Amino acid sequence: MKGLHFVFLSIFALSCAQSSKETVIVYSPHGKEMLGYFEQAFEKENPTIDVRWLDMGAQTAFDRLRTEKGNPQASLWWGGPSDLFEQAEALDLLEPYKPSWHDKVDARYRSPNDFWYASFLTPECIMFNSELLTQETAPQDWDELLSEQWRGKIVIRDPVQSGTMRTIFSSLIAKELARTGSLDSGFHYLARLHRNTKSYAADPSQLYLKLSRGEALVTLWNLTDALLQARQNQFPFGFIIPKSGTVVAVEGIALVKGGKNLEGAKKFYEFVTRKESLNEQAEKFYRLPVRTDVDVQSDWAKEASYTLLDIDHKLASKMQSEWLARWEESIKNQ
Repeated sequence: MKGLHFVFLSIFALSCAQSSKETVIVYSPHGKEMLGYFEQAFEKENPTIDVRWLDMGAQTAFDRLRTEKGNPQASLWWGGPSDLFEQAEALDLLEPYKPSWHDKVDARYRSPNDFWYASFLTPECIMFNSELLTQETAPQDWDELLSEQWRGKIVIRDPVQSGTMRTIFSSLIAKELARTGSLDSGFHYLARLHRNTKSYAADPSQLYLKLSRGEALVTLWNLTDALLQARQNQFPFGFIIPKSGTVVAVEGIALVKGGKNLEGAKKFYEFVTRKESLNEQAEKFYRLPVRTDVDVQSDWAKEASYTLLDIDHKLASKMQSEWLARWEESIKNQ
């Protein structure tokens, strides 16, 4: 009986210890590799805080925050294009916070009212199966994707739930608008791209599997994941940064208004955006920090040189939701 009593007391003590921890829930599209890594690193330094993350597309994270406004479940939103953070700020979903490094970020990469800050930049690219194509035979630019050569050989992550694809699609519309002066030309471009698209993947994992198996040869995606999946997970992926220019997603971070344990969330916010963490994100997870006092020396960063697409970036950001709704109704669902 004494042995059973001891076991009971030990289990009770463990349960109390676990329940005494403060929980911080994070919504993020940054992937299980990076999220798991920083969860463990943070909890090692902060043993009284239990970080729990939900890996989801940026648009899904935004939609959940909007749905949960009356009863927020997350405390921190980490990752996604800045236009979604701007929309969240306008809907009063975010809690203002000025991080310790607030003066190390260009005004373009932050909310003027401190509701969100950018942590890093993500260039978009053309990703391809490197076992079936080479750097020379893969499409070199956005317009080449419309060639008959790629009919039925493109797979695309469903843009409705993907921040990356929403950024790319709205930018391609803006590219054609700048070229012709006609908004319809942008949708004509996406209609032709749709004709060449074999399927739309429901999530990134399905995208990687379809591309790696050769079910399709090419996709439009972000440079960070192209490098991460090839170098860490040994997927046969290569990438091309379009020569005419590309768009760069400004990835934000913000506290959730009304979220539980905001003090703990602030600690995690500071932890993942401190210099040491940003350097680790660059080395291990191929992220380009926004902070002006962080200098990335990684070899991969040299491959990541790019030219910005000559478009009205503010217009593309502002009209993104409206344009994507029109694409879904008039092109995808037709």
